[in-house]
Amino acid sequence: MVFATAANIERPMRLSSSTRNWAWESLHGKYGDEAINNGFINLDNIENFEAMSDIEKYDIAIKTIAQQAPIRICQEEKICSSATLGGAIYHRIPAKYKEEPVFLSVSHLTIRYDKVLNQGLDSYKKDIAERLKDKSLSDKQKVFLNSLDNVIEAIRIWHSRYLKATENTRPDLHKLLLQVPFSQARNFHEALQSLWFIFSFVRLCGNWPGIGRLDWLLGDFLKKDLNSKELDISQARELLASFFIKGCEWIQSNTPQESGDAQHYQNIVLSGIDSEGKEITNEVTFLTLDIVEELSISDFPITVRLNKNSPLELKEKVAAVMRHGGGIVAVYNEDLILQALRNDGYSEKEACNFANDGCWEVQIPGKTDFIYIPFDGLQIFNEAIGLTKEADNNFSSIEEIYSAFYKRLKEEISNIYKYIILEPYIFKDNSWQSKKDVTPTSVISLFEDGCIKNARAYYDFGPEYLVRSPHIGGSPDIANSLYAIEKFVFLEKRISFEKLLECLRNNWEDNEELRLYIKNNSLFYGNDEDKVDKWHSRILNDFADIVENCKGEGDCPAKFIPGVSTFGRQIEWLPNRCATAFGYKKGDILSGNDSPTPGTDINGATSVIKSYCKTDLVRQSCGAALDIKIFPESLSGDNGIASLIALMDGFLKLGGFFMQLDAVDTKTLLDAQKNPHKYKTLSVRVSGWNARFVTLNREWQNMIIERNTQNIN
Repeated sequence: MVFATAANIERPMRLSSSTRNWAWESLHGKYGDEAINNGFINLDNIENFEAMSDIEKYDIAIKTIAQQAPIRICQEEKICSSATLGGAIYHRIPAKYKEEPVFLSVSHLTIRYDKVLNQGLDSYKKDIAERLKDKSLSDKQKVFLNSLDNVIEAIRIWHSRYLKATENTRPDLHKLLLQVPFSQARNFHEALQSLWFIFSFVRLCGNWPGIGRLDWLLGDFLKKDLNSKELDISQARELLASFFIKGCEWIQSNTPQESGDAQHYQNIVLSGIDSEGKEITNEVTFLTLDIVEELSISDFPITVRLNKNSPLELKEKVAAVMRHGGGIVAVYNEDLILQALRNDGYSEKEACNFANDGCWEVQIPGKTDFIYIPFDGLQIFNEAIGLTKEADNNFSSIEEIYSAFYKRLKEEISNIYKYIILEPYIFKDNSWQSKKDVTPTSVISLFEDGCIKNARAYYDFGPEYLVRSPHIGGSPDIANSLYAIEKFVFLEKRISFEKLLECLRNNWEDNEELRLYIKNNSLFYGNDEDKVDKWHSRILNDFADIVENCKGEGDCPAKFIPGVSTFGRQIEWLPNRCATAFGYKKGDILSGNDSPTPGTDINGATSVIKSYCKTDLVRQSCGAALDIKIFPESLSGDNGIASLIALMDGFLKLGGFFMQLDAVDTKTLLDAQKNPHKYKTLSVRVSGWNARFVTLNREWQNMIIERNTQNIN
């Protein structure tokens, strides 16, 4: 039993053999296969179901799930409850009527957990009862609040089934459930059980929430138990390992090959400061990193909030985990992100509590209705220059070309703003609300601040913040294109612009020598070359300007913020893209997120970071992700740890936003393509998530392989 590693040292062994064996079973699909075999509950026998309103249908679906979903208790687990219905794996509420799923579910958010831990779920019931006393509530609002109460009662049904199942077989688990989640947790074990019970029920109902700041949620509980000797650190590690192993319950033994498994957005954020400005790094921080270092569990993508005062011990531990590969741990530049959130109008206290949405898009957990809108910036550029759409292409300078691109970009953002902000919402009855009836989301709405206060659902302007974010993709490719045109058309005059367009339309056919000359005689984005990096910075700064200037007086109070991502869409966009001005052919995989185009970054990881950080990334307040793949051999020993720390320190000092490092050997990935049975648990960082490499289809696998691998020593 060997847990995959990219390093030349084995992963540490700290956990008991029974815990490790259980992790191995879970990682190899034992429980995911069970879930697939129990896909959906059936609502066909519900009387008058078709005559019900949507929210009545939703309530009965959630109640029936709580009544009928299979109960599972594993011999090795230290906390209980499981999301046992496989329909939830596919982003559906796992309930069908006449063979059709009744509702979609919710993701791209982190719900609020701390209130349940510190006050208990019954505190929500009291809040709902108090809110229902308001005589000014509309009938619609009363129905919604009662639906929230119905969710609590469904959780009580689910909870009672576990109480009964554990009464004689697992008195240790039964004792936990007598207290939580309905009452406040009194110790670390109860807090862990309470957190897991709520998380797993929300998942059981088809939703994909993040966890958020795990060490902030649990740290004080553990510190108290350690100080009182109720637990020692080894016992605490075993308890927390249960949480992570149970989070692997949707892994299948033979996942269909697409964009990878482990995409259920159960993200964790560690470290950083609290709302009082105090560093929260604690024992839970290090135990979390211990567990993923040992078990190679990639189903909880972890991002560590680093700042200028982060403890060296923390960075050493992060580096130790990173060098095993799998892309399990990424880093935020906390100082920069806090400034970005202040600029967006959040209070200092709110900003300090930031987490993310399930990949890395920054949000305030438990208070945010978030949607991002991706678009292909390179396609907009190609349209602007007349490559893929009729346009005036009689350009006499690079500035004229850029102006044409800027104009099209502005049109695109304006259309997004209209579609996602202006059209869906209306000010009515003294409040902003959705113009149309929204899909019921009561399970999620219960755990989002603002929904009870406003008596409105998650998609009906219920939460405290409504955030919409256009995400530009392909900005490095646009920068490379502008630089190549500037250099080879207008400065060196090696080719006319009209001839270049002809070459691109014909995929460089009969012009291979020129293509290779352009491709091989320039330093493109990712090599610390100011001549091209200036274009990248200009594109993103202008993009931020356009987004910031969209809001008009009287518009709904949504936050409209910029971000940079592709999340692997460079594969989806391939069929509609053309050859590029910097020498790539149609069908070549281009840049991912804000990372260099594959094959162009030839000067090492430090140069990649320098190029990326020349942009004022504080303005990309939703996020801008940088992916770096590193040779495992360059991370050996103490020097490897020191090199990774230096890379992280440089990223912080230069003004990076979010960086995901993966130590992976291309030879290993190529062998995994040929012999997938040997690499069932080999994890890689994909884009904002991790996946077992063998669950990616060939296109996605090739995208990972084609990323340049850097040597940082």
